[in-house]
Amino acid sequence: MAKYTVIAATGCPTGIAHTYMAQEALEEAAKKRGISIKVETHGQSGVEHAFTQTEINEADGVIIAADKDVDIDRFDGKRLINVSVTKGMKEPDELIEKILNDKNVPVYHSSGNSSASSSEESELTGSFWHKMYVYLMNGVSHMLPLVVAGGVLTAVSFFWGINSADPKSAEYNAIAALLNTIGGFAMNLMVPVLCAYIAEAIGKRTGLVLGFVTGMIAYTNGTGFLGGIVGGFLAGYVAVLLTKLFKSLPKSLDGLKSIFIFPVLGVFISGTIMWYISVPMKDINVGMMSFLKSMENSSPILLGLIVGIMAASDMGGPINKAAYLTGTALLAQGNYFFMAGVSAACIAPPLATGFAVLFNKKAYTSKERSAGYVNFLLGSTHITEGAIPFAAKNPLLNIPIFMLGSSIAAILTYVSKISVPAPHGGFIVLPLVNKPFLWVLWIVLGSLVAGFLLSIVAGRQSKHDAEMVATPLGNIAVDAEPESESAETETSNNDLSEIINEDNIALDVDVSSRDDLLKYLADFSKKLGYASDSNAVYEKYLAREKESSTGMEKGIAIPHAQDKTIHNSAMLIAKLKQPVEWKTFDNKPVDIVISFLIPDQDDGSNHLEYLSSTSKLLMHDEFIDSLRNAQTKAEILNLFK
Repeated sequence: MAKYTVIAATGCPTGIAHTYMAQEALEEAAKKRGISIKVETHGQSGVEHAFTQTEINEADGVIIAADKDVDIDRFDGKRLINVSVTKGMKEPDELIEKILNDKNVPVYHSSGNSSASSSEESELTGSFWHKMYVYLMNGVSHMLPLVVAGGVLTAVSFFWGINSADPKSAEYNAIAALLNTIGGFAMNLMVPVLCAYIAEAIGKRTGLVLGFVTGMIAYTNGTGFLGGIVGGFLAGYVAVLLTKLFKSLPKSLDGLKSIFIFPVLGVFISGTIMWYISVPMKDINVGMMSFLKSMENSSPILLGLIVGIMAASDMGGPINKAAYLTGTALLAQGNYFFMAGVSAACIAPPLATGFAVLFNKKAYTSKERSAGYVNFLLGSTHITEGAIPFAAKNPLLNIPIFMLGSSIAAILTYVSKISVPAPHGGFIVLPLVNKPFLWVLWIVLGSLVAGFLLSIVAGRQSKHDAEMVATPLGNIAVDAEPESESAETETSNNDLSEIINEDNIALDVDVSSRDDLLKYLADFSKKLGYASDSNAVYEKYLAREKESSTGMEKGIAIPHAQDKTIHNSAMLIAKLKQPVEWKTFDNKPVDIVISFLIPDQDDGSNHLEYLSSTSKLLMHDEFIDSLRNAQTKAEILNLFK
């Protein structure tokens, strides 16, 4: 059995996208570090890649990146970090670095007597608000399949008519009535299950028992999902309180506590409290639902704007989930219009990334283009998270663009009175939508607007990066970094061995000035057959130097020329017999020149990638030392290969 340096657990409430994106991010971060990692995923299909006790014992540390309940007691005595699943996606390198090298990462003890100080407690169990969110989302993740199943079955029953389940109606159909009844039972379980699994995350098995009973009271008394949430926290903390109160009882009575004392007292306490707070909770729930319903009629534009902003603000995070949870609650009460706008707002962002890639392919790397195409599929099935990498690339501009696209889709959906009776599924549930073609049209329209704007932003960013790479190495190191993804994925385009061979390398070049060297390179390019007019190439070299010097530091310059007389991309290297004066960062002369020849028909992308690859090599002092010490053309060629 393999020994893993680090083990990690990931999980999100819906268990669809965040779970596996965090898994991939952590695995990639570990791979870069050259360490072994095993990631246990907590998705909708259950726990996959579960740890054995041996794997836990042998691991150096544990990372939990989850927004749902993960059995933490297994990791007793291990160094442990507990954060949200979003951090697992966005900060995998920092988490790996921390668990490996930060001596302040605390040790978790299931007894609650952690070796950590209070300031370190959040590393073990997360912040207070993160814990509250995890408890809530544990309930949501267990509730969601019931709502989906119940909503879809109920919606299918309407194929026979809106009153097809009513025996007194002329539309009555026995099959429709059966589907409606079964779907109704599933939907009615929403509040008890939500309540029970919030309580289970807090108070374990006892909390689960108390939560089911408290949730049934909340449902029966009409408190809705708000009552389910309040009841879940109430039942969970009553279970915790009972555990503390009866902690001193002999261990021989543990069986009696779990079977008799805790359930009886807990159900009585939490049930009684919920019974008496049900009246105000019901009033709050009815008031909120009435307010939202009234907005559908009186202020559909404002409602669509709010829903669009919420859905696109954090792509499946807490704000997005708040809108979605409200939609499912209204759905359970027979309001199918609110969910239509929520679904539209959630589908638009990933579709927008696909359109952005189609609008401006050159602005995106190969990996980003592939992700954009995949997002057509993800978005059409109501999975918003595929848009996260695009949002993270330029959040200050891209997230507002996503909000705009989502808001357009939601507003038009509400204005058109479109209803969607299923809480998930995206375009899969189109047969259940009252105006399917119009709904798709509004979503595509919002996605097209956002996609067009995203492509413009990406194009400008790509152009900016190209300009930065074309300037001195100090700028390359900072501003060309986003192209590293392209350098890794499009190896066929930036493989320097494609544009250099031994004939392109000149040793002991005897020139007296920068311009003499540039003239030598121009003549050299014609001699090698890369260009047909050396004077034209020379003029382009000089023009480039007038814009800004291509002198770098440590005796290196990277002049380049693009002209219609250049037939093929090429890389020329010249080691000088004597250094020549050149405007450089460190004000030192140049004795090594790396030059690029670019055909006029090149759109700049290949040029950018070649420069980026070379700049990365030149960032390493050992590479520069090896280049300077190389005595033969073969040695130099091997360095760049």
